[in-house]
Amino acid sequence: MNTVLVTGGSGFVGSYCVAQLLAAGYQVRATLRSLNREPEVRAMLQTAGVDPANRLSFVAADLENDDGWPAAVAGCDYVLHVASPFLSGAPRHENELIAPAREGTLRVLRAARNANVRRVVLTSSFAAIGYGHAQQDTPFDETTWTDIRGDDVDAYVKSKTLAERAAWEFIAKEGGGVELSTINPVGIFGPVLGPDFSPSIAIIKRLLEGMPGCPRLYFGLVDVRDVADLHIRAMTHPAACGQRFLAVAGEPMSMLGVGKVLRDRLGAAAGKVPTRQLPDLVVRLGAIINPQLRQLIPQLGRIRKATSAKARDLLGWALRPNEEVIVTTADSLIRMGLVKN
Repeated sequence: MNTVLVTGGSGFVGSYCVAQLLAAGYQVRATLRSLNREPEVRAMLQTAGVDPANRLSFVAADLENDDGWPAAVAGCDYVLHVASPFLSGAPRHENELIAPAREGTLRVLRAARNANVRRVVLTSSFAAIGYGHAQQDTPFDETTWTDIRGDDVDAYVKSKTLAERAAWEFIAKEGGGVELSTINPVGIFGPVLGPDFSPSIAIIKRLLEGMPGCPRLYFGLVDVRDVADLHIRAMTHPAACGQRFLAVAGEPMSMLGVGKVLRDRLGAAAGKVPTRQLPDLVVRLGAIINPQLRQLIPQLGRIRKATSAKARDLLGWALRPNEEVIVTTADSLIRMGLVKN
């Protein structure tokens, strides 16, 4: 029975990877920054309907420290490197995100190489593909890299791009026998298992709780269950070695369009969802005093299409449509009492 290490086992994507690996019969080891979070992870697995029995263990390891990583990877056949540094607000300096993302990725890859792991699957992002480019009508695919000099590139986008580039460079120069695949999802949505969910889901939460209107923002969507499934397919499929895989369910949607789906499908539960789009000027004026709005300015009106044809054709990946992703996300937030009022 193969053993798989999942880094960041308490996170939104990480917990689903753990759940699906256990359901498929793997031995799973998950890293946590603090072992105090083990009961929380086990509770999320129970919500997902998975009984780990005796096939799940935990180890403490932090992306910013060497301690714990040799023990974490020892005896593992595969590694899903899902963990990523997180800041609750905008960083004071971009290196607060870039350095731990890049160095943490290299720390995991070195440990995996030294432990003779077969393959590492790295959770990267569409942020490493579709930013820093002029508006284009053709969808982005895995051959493109973000230009970090672009005016729409923030600290997060830069951190994901530089971390993935560092990973491929390491494999080429120092990887030994370890293989690498990367998964590059757009905004990750889907049913939440607890209060620790992806930043993308905060969009659905804010819409349900009410806001003056929707900024003119567009984004791609993909379900967390499909993202976890793609990680596992890339982990074992021979053709996935050395490949990047975009994960996107369909056409980009506007925030206003997401709100319409919520109103159409949820009825009274979506009574506070806004029905109008905010003029760009209003958002720009608000950004003068609101740092969160300030981060949105370069993204206003930008539409970035992407295609998952490679994952579908090469790995036989299937995925849920946008509307289902939106509704199941909202239902879970409401059911778990995570929507105010």
